[in-house]
Amino acid sequence: MRITRITLANCRNYGEATIEPQAGLNVFLGRNAQGKSNLLEAIGLLGTGKSFRTSREAEIVREGFGLAAVSADAVVRSGSVTLGFTIARGERTTRKTLTINGRAVRYAHFLGKLRVVSFAPSDLALIVGAPGLRRAFLNLALAQEQPSYYTALAMYARTLRQKNALLREGPPYDEALFAIYDRTMIERGARMTFARAQYVQALAPHARAEHGRWSAGEELALGYQSAIGYEIGDDESALQERFERALESARPRERARGIALAGPHRDDLSLTLDGRSLAEYGSQGQHRTALLALKVAEYRAMAAATGEPPLLLLDDVLSELDPDRARRFLEGLGGFEQAFVTATHLEHALPGAAAFSIEAARIERVA
Repeated sequence: MRITRITLANCRNYGEATIEPQAGLNVFLGRNAQGKSNLLEAIGLLGTGKSFRTSREAEIVREGFGLAAVSADAVVRSGSVTLGFTIARGERTTRKTLTINGRAVRYAHFLGKLRVVSFAPSDLALIVGAPGLRRAFLNLALAQEQPSYYTALAMYARTLRQKNALLREGPPYDEALFAIYDRTMIERGARMTFARAQYVQALAPHARAEHGRWSAGEELALGYQSAIGYEIGDDESALQERFERALESARPRERARGIALAGPHRDDLSLTLDGRSLAEYGSQGQHRTALLALKVAEYRAMAAATGEPPLLLLDDVLSELDPDRARRFLEGLGGFEQAFVTATHLEHALPGAAAFSIEAARIERVA
């Protein structure tokens, strides 16, 4: 899959801008705060419908305007498609609209039409940050690969909010309503746990192999830490039984604390280096190497699962690597169909790349 044309209107610091990227590598060069990251964010919006930079989507709308829009013509395996993202900012609320060939669609239908893997220096939080960041990483990758996963995730999240609201109310409890919530969480949560665990199993060998190319003698291992006790070989039926037992065990503590304590909303992706926690014992250099391996693994796993390489968005990543490491990183991706790279400068030209300059939100092709 690849984009042939993309148009931005009132996104961040952009008024109007249109580019026609080439297949393969597209490099965007410019000083800081000129709009490089904003461009990649806009491309990402067409893939995931969400910003990889902020959860406050009103920030996407250019100051002084009420509406931001991004659209792109793309070529995917099923043919040509035009995707659109608009966000209207009001005084109190924002409204987002997603379109396919001009027709508004639900988020679950939009996902997976244009898959993306993004990589920015801030992604280091995946290694050292809170478990919620790693759960979000798994959720986004799986939602792009399997749109049905998002349906399970959305229903689970809604039911979790409802259960937590009921727990906060305190006794006397509506036991019949609790039973309905728990049954929904068991069914959707088992689906989520199974999908996540299978994904981590697919991700792990790619990450281990890629890490070995960068750091011989150290072994990176990924694992899925499940709050309901997932074991390799469990199917969804077995996980439902485990979840049911976990809920029964947690019930007194949940009611005492007023919050749901059992389920995939408490799970984590573990990363260890030679058997030790990477976050706790790894150096900054080891954290960065592991992140490179994890992102290459994400790209490879998505390409393998869907049969179609996703778009690659690299925000100021290659400029942090020496030329040899930058070359090896790109080689590790195994032949991307289209990549978008931003940098303040590059010491060495990237063969075959289309080069663009960005200054004050003006984009010009220079090579």
